[in-house]
Amino acid sequence: MKSGRQEHIGKYPVLREIGAGATSKVYLGRDPFAERDVAIKVFAFDTHAEAQQERMKHKAFVAEASLAGKLNHPHIVDIFDAVVEPDRSYIVMEYVPGSTLEAHGDVSKLLPVAKVVEIIFKCIRALEYAWRHGVIHRDIKPGNILLSQSGETKVSDFGASFQQRLQETTQIAGVGSPAYMSPEQVRMEALTQQTDIYSLGVTMYRLLTGRLPFTANTQPALTYAILNTEAPRPAKLRPELPGLLDAIVMKAMEKDPAARYPSWLDFGKDLSQAFGSLRMAGASVSDSEKFTKLRDFAFFADFNDVALWELIRIGTWKTIASQTVLIREGESGDNFYFLVDGEVDVSLFGKLLATVKSGRCFGELLYFAERSQRRTTTITARGPITVMEVKADAMRVATDGCQAAFNKACMRVLIERLVDSNQRLAQAA
Repeated sequence: MKSGRQEHIGKYPVLREIGAGATSKVYLGRDPFAERDVAIKVFAFDTHAEAQQERMKHKAFVAEASLAGKLNHPHIVDIFDAVVEPDRSYIVMEYVPGSTLEAHGDVSKLLPVAKVVEIIFKCIRALEYAWRHGVIHRDIKPGNILLSQSGETKVSDFGASFQQRLQETTQIAGVGSPAYMSPEQVRMEALTQQTDIYSLGVTMYRLLTGRLPFTANTQPALTYAILNTEAPRPAKLRPELPGLLDAIVMKAMEKDPAARYPSWLDFGKDLSQAFGSLRMAGASVSDSEKFTKLRDFAFFADFNDVALWELIRIGTWKTIASQTVLIREGESGDNFYFLVDGEVDVSLFGKLLATVKSGRCFGELLYFAERSQRRTTTITARGPITVMEVKADAMRVATDGCQAAFNKACMRVLIERLVDSNQRLAQAA
């Protein structure tokens, strides 16, 4: 940083230092063009390294950090810029007020089990997205997962992991956290998504138990344990943990990559089964549980992760009693519903027209109307139902991607309704 009335890193005024590590420091800065706060992670050059080799490392770092910067996911910290200067390189990232999960890694500060499951599920979705775009994180640990002040989850430091991958000594004793490294990472073998699956398993282990699976007083001893020793099962350290979670963690941490989850989707599928058993009666449904439920419906086939998370955030999850009238003909309204569980009857003038089953949307015509309209049918819950209610005005100001996916889904439903109506008319003729 240069001296003056205000210190700068490149074009970014620095407000204050917010973190530091062995080879880097993080500053809160201000992007004067986008008018937003940013986090700036600065890596100093190794003064003992050969100059040309060090410059090549930093250029490669920028190239790969730029690749990570193309990732656009609600649970990945955005990378805005990556720069190499004569004596340092730095990444400019989205600033997420809050703390890392390192703050919840001790037995006295553990998060509720259901919250841990939700956080890990969101990390799985983020890392699966990155993998599909050719990016492996390589440094998953609690310190690289942010928990915002509002409770949201963000995976951070993709660019930093690229920097570490270029440091040959990092795999064993350099920058990073060896306790979270997979056996193949310790052996410096070619890495796949399985290495991130292992590291996220270790992270989950720590968040559930407050302990690491392997500890040692020396680096060689830790390396030996990672390669050869079986970790104590989480349920042994915390007996009240459900057996399903215990099994999930141990499978993610298998020493042989072939014995781990073969993909992020398989990891997430198993974890999603834990939501129902963990949720106490009367407790709210987690966003991750909503995501898992909606993702299985054909209606949302055209929604990518970003669009589906956005819809979940603008919608309201509700449990409705049997025989409740949700929509009444002749009345005006500003909302529509997606039926998650159960069935509803559609009637007009007291005559039953149809029964709508789960996986369908109803009342959405008001969203497409340019002005306030009155309901044309009555919708009644046949039995207890679960719905996601969405305000039409909220959908109208949603992102283009979310609106486009919803419009396409509704168009498919409209076509199906027209085909069904034609068939009914033909049969009645």
